[in-house]
Amino acid sequence: MRHRIGIVLAVIMTGALFFPGAWGYLRLLRLPAAAGRLTPLPAGGGSLLSDKNALIALAALAGTSLLAGILITVPWISPLAAGLPGLLLLGWTGLYLANVRQGVDLIPLRSDPFGTGFEAMLFDGVLGGAGLAMILPMFVPSRWRARRTGESEAVADEYLSGLGETTETVVAAAEPTQFTPIRAASTMPDATVWHERHERPLS
Repeated sequence: MRHRIGIVLAVIMTGALFFPGAWGYLRLLRLPAAAGRLTPLPAGGGSLLSDKNALIALAALAGTSLLAGILITVPWISPLAAGLPGLLLLGWTGLYLANVRQGVDLIPLRSDPFGTGFEAMLFDGVLGGAGLAMILPMFVPSRWRARRTGESEAVADEYLSGLGETTETVVAAAEPTQFTPIRAASTMPDATVWHERHERPLS
Protein backbone atom coordinates (compact mmCIF):
# COMPACT_ATOMS: atom_id res chain seq x y z
CA MET A 1 0.00 0.00 0.00
CA ARG A 2 2.85 2.36 0.84
CA HIS A 3 4.52 1.88 -2.53
CA ARG A 4 1.20 2.24 -4.36
CA ILE A 5 0.78 5.64 -2.77
CA GLY A 6 4.36 6.35 -3.82
CA ILE A 7 3.47 5.66 -7.45
CA VAL A 8 0.55 8.10 -7.21
CA LEU A 9 2.87 10.72 -5.71
CA ALA A 10 5.34 10.06 -8.54
CA VAL A 11 2.65 10.92 -11.09
CA ILE A 12 1.84 14.12 -9.17
CA MET A 13 5.54 15.03 -9.00
CA THR A 14 5.95 14.51 -12.74
CA GLY A 15 2.96 16.76 -13.43
CA ALA A 16 4.34 19.41 -11.09
CA LEU A 17 7.68 19.34 -12.89
CA PHE A 18 6.11 19.70 -16.31
CA PHE A 19 3.43 22.29 -15.60
CA PRO A 20 4.22 24.79 -12.81
CA GLY A 21 7.93 23.96 -12.72
CA ALA A 22 8.57 24.33 -16.46
CA TRP A 23 6.28 27.35 -16.72
CA GLY A 24 7.99 29.14 -13.85
CA TYR A 25 11.45 28.35 -15.20
CA LEU A 26 10.53 29.75 -18.61
CA ARG A 27 9.07 32.93 -17.13
CA LEU A 28 12.21 33.54 -15.10
CA LEU A 29 14.37 33.06 -18.19
CA ARG A 30 12.34 35.54 -20.22
CA LEU A 31 11.93 38.39 -17.77
CA PRO A 32 11.68 41.58 -19.82
CA ALA A 33 14.33 44.26 -19.41
CA ALA A 34 13.31 47.76 -18.44
CA ALA A 35 12.33 50.04 -21.31
CA GLY A 36 15.13 52.22 -22.64
CA ARG A 37 17.84 50.17 -20.93
CA LEU A 38 20.69 48.53 -22.85
CA THR A 39 21.56 46.07 -20.09
CA PRO A 40 20.36 42.46 -20.61
CA LEU A 41 19.72 42.03 -16.90
CA PRO A 42 16.06 41.68 -15.82
CA ALA A 43 14.55 44.85 -14.38
CA GLY A 44 17.66 46.72 -15.48
CA GLY A 45 19.66 45.07 -12.73
CA GLY A 46 17.32 46.45 -10.07
CA SER A 47 14.82 44.79 -7.75
CA LEU A 48 12.33 42.15 -8.88
CA LEU A 49 10.14 42.47 -5.79
CA SER A 50 7.86 44.87 -7.59
CA ASP A 51 7.48 42.56 -10.60
CA LYS A 52 4.36 40.48 -10.03
CA ASN A 53 5.06 38.11 -12.91
CA ALA A 54 8.53 37.34 -11.61
CA LEU A 55 7.20 36.61 -8.11
CA ILE A 56 4.50 34.26 -9.45
CA ALA A 57 7.05 32.40 -11.57
CA LEU A 58 9.41 32.13 -8.62
CA ALA A 59 6.60 30.83 -6.41
CA ALA A 60 5.71 28.14 -8.96
CA LEU A 61 9.32 27.02 -9.21
CA ALA A 62 9.80 27.11 -5.43
CA GLY A 63 6.63 25.06 -4.85
CA THR A 64 7.83 22.40 -7.27
CA SER A 65 11.21 22.28 -5.58
CA LEU A 66 9.58 22.03 -2.14
CA LEU A 67 7.44 19.10 -3.22
CA ALA A 68 10.49 17.32 -4.63
CA GLY A 69 12.43 17.98 -1.42
CA ILE A 70 9.65 16.52 0.72
CA LEU A 71 9.44 13.36 -1.38
CA ILE A 72 13.22 12.96 -1.21
CA THR A 73 13.78 13.55 2.50
CA VAL A 74 10.71 12.29 4.38
CA PRO A 75 11.63 8.74 5.52
CA TRP A 76 8.13 7.19 5.60
CA ILE A 77 7.38 8.14 1.97
CA SER A 78 8.11 5.39 -0.56
CA PRO A 79 11.31 5.99 -2.59
CA LEU A 80 9.23 5.43 -5.73
CA ALA A 81 7.60 8.83 -5.22
CA ALA A 82 10.81 10.67 -6.07
CA GLY A 83 12.72 7.85 -7.75
CA LEU A 84 10.38 7.22 -10.67
CA PRO A 85 10.32 10.86 -11.84
CA GLY A 86 14.08 10.99 -11.32
CA LEU A 87 14.60 7.96 -13.55
CA LEU A 88 12.37 9.57 -16.17
CA LEU A 89 14.40 12.78 -16.12
CA LEU A 90 17.70 10.91 -16.31
CA GLY A 91 16.41 8.76 -19.18
CA TRP A 92 15.23 11.85 -21.04
CA THR A 93 18.57 13.56 -20.51
CA GLY A 94 20.42 10.47 -21.73
CA LEU A 95 18.25 10.33 -24.84
CA TYR A 96 18.90 14.03 -25.45
CA LEU A 97 22.66 13.47 -25.23
CA ALA A 98 22.48 10.51 -27.60
CA ASN A 99 20.05 12.05 -30.11
CA VAL A 100 19.12 15.69 -29.61
CA ARG A 101 16.30 15.81 -32.13
CA GLN A 102 14.61 12.67 -30.85
CA GLY A 103 14.88 13.87 -27.25
CA VAL A 104 13.30 17.20 -28.17
CA ASP A 105 10.59 15.73 -30.37
CA LEU A 106 9.30 13.60 -27.48
CA ILE A 107 8.47 16.69 -25.39
CA PRO A 108 4.68 17.18 -25.36
CA LEU A 109 2.99 20.57 -25.79
CA ARG A 110 6.10 22.18 -27.25
CA SER A 111 4.03 25.08 -28.58
CA ASP A 112 2.81 25.93 -25.07
CA PRO A 113 4.84 27.56 -22.29
CA PHE A 114 4.90 24.26 -20.41
CA GLY A 115 6.61 22.32 -23.20
CA THR A 116 8.91 25.23 -24.02
CA GLY A 117 9.98 25.55 -20.39
CA PHE A 118 10.58 21.80 -20.13
CA GLU A 119 12.72 22.03 -23.27
CA ALA A 120 14.70 24.89 -21.73
CA MET A 121 15.34 22.84 -18.57
CA LEU A 122 16.49 19.95 -20.76
CA PHE A 123 18.89 22.18 -22.69
CA ASP A 124 20.33 23.73 -19.53
CA GLY A 125 20.90 20.41 -17.75
CA VAL A 126 18.39 21.16 -15.02
CA LEU A 127 16.48 17.94 -15.65
CA GLY A 128 19.63 15.85 -15.37
CA GLY A 129 20.66 17.43 -12.07
CA ALA A 130 17.17 17.11 -10.63
CA GLY A 131 16.99 13.47 -11.73
CA LEU A 132 20.24 12.61 -9.96
CA ALA A 133 18.98 14.13 -6.71
CA MET A 134 15.59 12.42 -6.93
CA ILE A 135 16.91 8.87 -7.34
CA LEU A 136 19.01 9.03 -4.16
CA PRO A 137 16.24 7.62 -1.88
CA MET A 138 16.15 4.48 -4.02
CA PHE A 139 19.65 3.58 -2.79
CA VAL A 140 18.72 3.86 0.91
CA PRO A 141 17.65 0.38 2.14
CA SER A 142 15.63 1.72 5.07
CA ARG A 143 13.33 3.63 2.69
CA TRP A 144 12.08 0.35 1.22
CA ARG A 145 11.06 -1.08 4.60
CA ALA A 146 7.82 -0.05 6.24
CA ARG A 147 8.23 1.61 9.64
CA ARG A 148 6.18 0.57 12.66
CA THR A 149 3.56 3.10 13.57
CA GLY A 150 3.04 4.39 17.09
CA GLU A 151 -0.10 2.29 17.43
CA SER A 152 1.71 -0.95 16.67
CA GLU A 153 4.46 -0.03 19.11
CA ALA A 154 1.86 0.61 21.83
CA VAL A 155 0.23 -2.76 21.16
CA ALA A 156 3.61 -4.49 21.37
CA ASP A 157 4.44 -2.76 24.66
CA GLU A 158 1.06 -3.71 26.10
CA TYR A 159 1.56 -7.35 25.07
CA LEU A 160 5.03 -7.49 26.65
CA SER A 161 3.81 -5.94 29.90
CA GLY A 162 0.91 -8.41 30.06
CA LEU A 163 3.31 -11.27 29.43
CA GLY A 164 5.51 -10.07 32.31
CA GLU A 165 2.55 -9.94 34.70
CA THR A 166 1.51 -13.47 33.70
CA THR A 167 5.03 -14.76 34.38
CA GLU A 168 5.07 -13.19 37.84
CA THR A 169 1.72 -14.81 38.66
CA VAL A 170 2.96 -18.25 37.62
CA VAL A 171 6.13 -17.90 39.68
CA ALA A 172 4.17 -16.83 42.74
CA ALA A 173 1.81 -19.80 42.39
CA ALA A 174 4.74 -22.20 42.10
CA GLU A 175 6.27 -21.21 45.46
CA PRO A 176 5.80 -23.91 48.23
CA THR A 177 3.24 -23.23 50.89
CA GLN A 178 4.67 -23.00 54.43
CA PHE A 179 2.59 -24.46 57.20
CA THR A 180 2.87 -23.21 60.80
CA PRO A 181 2.61 -26.07 63.29
CA ILE A 182 -0.08 -25.60 65.88
CA ARG A 183 0.43 -27.20 69.27
CA ALA A 184 -2.79 -28.95 70.18
CA ALA A 185 -3.85 -29.34 73.78
CA SER A 186 -3.58 -32.90 75.04
CA THR A 187 -6.91 -34.60 75.66
CA MET A 188 -5.38 -37.54 77.52
CA PRO A 189 -5.71 -37.50 81.34
CA ASP A 190 -2.62 -36.94 83.39
CA ALA A 191 -0.85 -40.26 83.91
CA THR A 192 0.03 -39.48 87.57
CA VAL A 193 -3.54 -38.70 88.52
CA TRP A 194 -4.80 -41.85 86.77
CA HIS A 195 -2.22 -43.96 88.66
CA GLU A 196 -3.08 -42.50 92.05
CA ARG A 197 -6.77 -43.16 91.52
CA HIS A 198 -6.18 -46.79 90.73
CA GLU A 199 -3.88 -47.41 93.79
CA ARG A 200 -6.46 -46.31 96.38
CA PRO A 201 -8.05 -49.25 98.26
CA LEU A 202 -11.69 -49.85 97.80
CA SER A 203 -13.69 -49.20 100.96
